[in-house]
Formats: sequence, C-alpha cells, structure tokens
Amino acid sequence: MPGLAGSPAIPPGPPAGVAGASGPLMPTAGAGSMMTGGAAGSGTPAPGGDICGRWTADRTNLTEAAWNGDAASCAAGDMTPEARATAYRLHTLYRFMAGLEPVQMTDENNRKAQDCALLMTANGSITHTPPSTWKCYTMEGAATANASSLSGGGAISSVDGYMVDPGNPTTLGHRRWVLSSMLAGVGFGSSGKFSCQYQPATRPKTGGKPWIAWPPPGQIPIQAFGTSFSSMDKTGWSLQSDSVDLKSAQVSITAGGMDLPVTVTQLGSGYGSTYAISIIPMGWKATAGTTYSVKVTGASMPISYEVSVVDCR
Repeated sequence: MPGLAGSPAIPPGPPAGVAGASGPLMPTAGAGSMMTGGAAGSGTPAPGGDICGRWTADRTNLTEAAWNGDAASCAAGDMTPEARATAYRLHTLYRFMAGLEPVQMTDENNRKAQDCALLMTANGSITHTPPSTWKCYTMEGAATANASSLSGGGAISSVDGYMVDPGNPTTLGHRRWVLSSMLAGVGFGSSGKFSCQYQPATRPKTGGKPWIAWPPPGQIPIQAFGTSFSSMDKTGWSLQSDSVDLKSAQVSITAGGMDLPVTVTQLGSGYGSTYAISIIPMGWKATAGTTYSVKVTGASMPISYEVSVVDCR
C-alpha cells in the first residue's frame, strides 16, 4: 500500500443552510503523515444489482502510469490517459457504492494535480505545505498540494489506499474526501512514485444525502476491505455527515443475532465532512457471506442500515 500524507481539512464551520454559512470552504493542510441503501435515513438508496460485476469490470487493468516528465528540469510531464481514466473510474466506483454521484474530472484539475506530483517527486517527500525552498516550487503547485490527498505511490493504487486510510485514526480524512458531498471536482497527477489527488471543495448542496457510511448499506465486496497489510477492520468503518450531528453518536453492530463489540471515536471536523465517527471492530473482522446490522443512536436523527459482505473473486 502506498505511503499516504495526512489528509487535508477544511476550516470548521456551520453546514450549508445554517445562519452564518457563507463563502466556499477550501481544504487546508492536514496534520501528520505515514510513509511506507436504502436504509432508514439514508436519503439515497444503496446501489443494487450485480455489485461484483461492476467491481470486477472497473478493476480489469490496474497498471500504473508511465511518466514522461523530468524532475531534474522541473518538467511536469503527464501520466498516461489510460491510467488517469482508471484512477477516475475507481474514484467513481467507490462513490457509486456509497450511493453518491460522480464528480467531474477536468483537464485543469488534472494539470494542477500533475504539477503537484512533480513537486513531490522532485523533492522525494510528501507534504501539504511545501516550502518555497523546494525544488520546482510554484505557488500554484503548493496550493494544489494543500487541497489534495497525497501519496508516495501511483494514482491508481492510491485510490484504494485512501479508502482503507491507514495512519489517519483521528480523521479518516482521505476516505471522507473521496466520499464527500463537498467535492467540486477531482484531478489526478502521478509520476508513478508520487501522486496527488486534487479535490477542490465547495459547500455541500442542501437536500443531498444526509449521511454516508463506509462500508455502505447494501452489498460490498470483501475485497474492498483492504489487505493483510491494513484493512477497514483495523482503521475503522466510518459514518460522515454535513447535517446530522454525530458528536454524541453510539453504534451497535449485530450479525446472526449476536452483538459485535466496537469502539466509536469522534473524528476531526472538516476533513471532507462536518461530522464523522469511526467504528472499529473489537475482536472480530468482516467476513464474506455475512450481513451486519448497524444501528446508530444519540445522533440528531436515528440511523440504521445493513451491510452485506460478498466475495467477488
């Protein structure tokens, strides 16, 4: 799994539609780094049909891009169109599984992300706040890094890494940005060794999906939980919202009539959503062929849903 930088945040503030909420919310640097359904209250039904067919089709070729840039001369170059399309397809796949619409990938966002990837590559490190003394530094490249998820790996594998999100126990910010209602678009840049997933933000529209869970209501492949290196059972399941207050939320999970113990942690505000919690299984892990019933109490609205884990081999 690629090394991931601490995810960018937005300044805490009231959600859209609340008095005092004005102006766009822009990501700022996150702290820390790691080197290496249709259920009640869901708003939008979870995807149905053959999830394994969609999962397999969208992951047919996960080959990372060749890079035609040059760090020595500060030439950003580009990743291949095929690899960029794959990264965007994976990003869209995860949003689809969570019941979310895709966001637009633009040439301008891709250009900014590629300049950001050059900056990380030229200096052999990842940070949301590149100093002006860095080789190949530009103000725009630094601003893009400040509004991107960053990885010491290629753009394609990093999308999967962001969804597991190891090393961010207080925010799960990479995952929350992929699943965010605040996304105004996305862009991908990669040198193969370093990549930037640019994610400009705006205030979420009113009347959208009130909450977003990962794993989501409905079917999810066991393959989406991660690898032996790291998995969602280690980093935590998650629930995020811009309108449902989760600050006092408690969670119970049952399967086969048995209560499964979990630890619930409040996550930092602004990392792709106003409110969020992580839900870490204690002494158990998700298994294919099992349906998990999740019930959330203590939030500003009741939430319940079922997660059905399937094997897509």
